[in-house]
Amino acid sequence: MKSVREQVHALSFDVEEHFQVSAFWSDERRSSWESYESRVERNTDKILTLLSLHGIHATFFVLGWVALRHPNLVKAIVSQGHEIASHGFGHEMITSQQPEQFREDVRKSKEILEDISGTAIHGYRAPSFTITPQTRWALEVLVEEGFRYDSSIFPVQHDRYGMPGANPYCHRIETASGSLWEVPPSTLKMGPIRVPIAGGGYFRLYPYPVLRRMLSCAAADGHPLIMYFHPWEFDPDQPRMSGSMLSQFRHYLNLEKTEARLRQLISDFRFAAIREAVEAVEIMGNRAGRCLAMESSNG
Repeated sequence: MKSVREQVHALSFDVEEHFQVSAFWSDERRSSWESYESRVERNTDKILTLLSLHGIHATFFVLGWVALRHPNLVKAIVSQGHEIASHGFGHEMITSQQPEQFREDVRKSKEILEDISGTAIHGYRAPSFTITPQTRWALEVLVEEGFRYDSSIFPVQHDRYGMPGANPYCHRIETASGSLWEVPPSTLKMGPIRVPIAGGGYFRLYPYPVLRRMLSCAAADGHPLIMYFHPWEFDPDQPRMSGSMLSQFRHYLNLEKTEARLRQLISDFRFAAIREAVEAVEIMGNRAGRCLAMESSNG
C-alpha cells in the first residue's frame, strides 16, 4: 500500500456566488440574484493561480447559472487542464425538487457547460450534497443523463443533508438504468459516528494541525481523500448577508484563514482531479478482481 504522502487524492471546488449558498436561501433572495455584486470570477482566479503555481489539476463543479454569465471563466478553467463538472443550474436543493424538475436542471447545466467548455461533462455534485435517502432516485436520473460519477452523498448526520451509514469510499452504485461511480466527500470514523473532514466549513472549523492528523488517519487505509471548497471561502471581504446565527457561523467562520490552510494542505498531500482519483480506484479494483480470479482458478 502506498504511503499517505505517495497517494493521489482528489481536490474539487464548487463554483458558485457567495449569495447563492443554501444557508442563506430564500425565494426573495433568489429573485434578486442579478442585483448582487458578482465576485465568483475574481475568487476562482485566485484559486487557479494558486493551483498553477503548484502544478495541480482539480475538478471544478460549476453552476450553470454562473457559467452562462461567466463563460470565459469556464474556458479559463479548461485551458489550464482542470476538469469541469456540473453543480446543477440554479443551486436548488434536490430535496425541494421533483424528478422531472431535477432532470431539467441537470440536463440544462450539462448542455451549457459542454457547449462553453467544448468537453464532455462526466461528474455531478448536488447543491448542499442533497442526494439523501429520500432523493436516491436522483442517481438513476444522472445515469440516464449521461453522467459517469456523482459526488453528492455525504455519509454523515446533518440538519440539511447526509446519508448516515452510506459507503464512505469511492464505489460503484447500481441503479435500474445502469451504474455510476459515487465519490463521497471524506469522513473519519470516530467511535460509532463518522466525522466530516472533507473541506468547506469543516476545513475552516478545525485547527489545521488537528485536521491534518485526521486526514492522514482517513487516508491510511489506502482510499483517496475527496476534498471540496468554494471560491467564496477565499474572499474574507465579501459582503455580509443577513441570516440565522448558525448560518452566519457556518458561512463566515475563519474565511481569512482558508487560503493559507489550502496552501499548507497541498504541500502536505498530493492532489489531482476527481476523474483521476476514480480511475485509480477503478484500476485497483480491476487488479484485485483479476487477482481473485487467478486465485480461484488456481484453487
